[in-house]
Amino acid sequence: MRHLLTLLFSLPLVAVAATYPPATVDMKLQKVSEHVYYVQGAAGVATDNQGFISNASAIVTSEGVVVVDALGSPSLAERFLALLREVTDEAVVMVILTHYHADHIYGLQVFKDLGAEVIAPGGFQDYLDAPNAAERLAERRISLYPWVNEDTRLVRPDRVIAEDTVLTLGDTTLRIGYLGPAHSDGDLTVLVEPDRVLISGDIIFEGRVPFTGGADTRHWLSVLERLEQGGLTGLIPGHGPAASDPQEAVRATADYLRYTREKMTAAVEEMMPFAEAYEAVDWSPFSDLPAFDATHRRNAYGIYLSLEQELLMEE
Repeated sequence: MRHLLTLLFSLPLVAVAATYPPATVDMKLQKVSEHVYYVQGAAGVATDNQGFISNASAIVTSEGVVVVDALGSPSLAERFLALLREVTDEAVVMVILTHYHADHIYGLQVFKDLGAEVIAPGGFQDYLDAPNAAERLAERRISLYPWVNEDTRLVRPDRVIAEDTVLTLGDTTLRIGYLGPAHSDGDLTVLVEPDRVLISGDIIFEGRVPFTGGADTRHWLSVLERLEQGGLTGLIPGHGPAASDPQEAVRATADYLRYTREKMTAAVEEMMPFAEAYEAVDWSPFSDLPAFDATHRRNAYGIYLSLEQELLMEE
């Protein structure tokens, strides 16, 4: 009997997890440092690649695995978990959400149902408690069916972080930076020590055009301009490959936001209609980047509208 119980409790957690419609997209677990791994989504819009368009990371410590972001469906999260089981038998004890957007949270239930603590930034409720969250899930149950379906649910956090916080698990320290509303209603970064790897969430998009949506791009830009970059050995963005040059990755996202804001600011100040302003700008510095055609015009329009509000508030 003792041997049977030992066998049962030593089984990988994925073996007892719920079974979801299998994701069939290519997903590879990549090692960044001694403790840090990640999977990289494709450069596309939200419903491309079975919803696998964002990144998720895992920090393997002597006291369990910490997952950072949970991907865009339970099926993708379960696939990620199976890959983690190939490198560690440690349980997933915690999931840290860099922010609450659909492509990062729909896999949460996989880890929550295994007993992991869910940690989110202050401001998450502005997304989760708004009608848009339920409406988005209803739409994704159609556009990403069967991987997002009636069994997919929105998961609330167990702990909310609204200030810089340090967590220690065994020999690994996580320095969680609270950024406030930048890319989303509330954003976090996670610096893993002693590895010196920064997991940035969607304040960094590497090798592709960012998605700005309804972001506070003025604050987002200021966050990037003061983001600690010294001594980093790696940076895992919310989208795109891990950056071989972290400083360049920060600069590239900042340059995109700065350029787009400058051009749209001039248009708003001159009371130029958006369509006319957009066509008058030379977008060639970014037009060859992945996701430009799918994303950039909407970004520029959202920034144009937000600048109108910014200017009104300054009057």
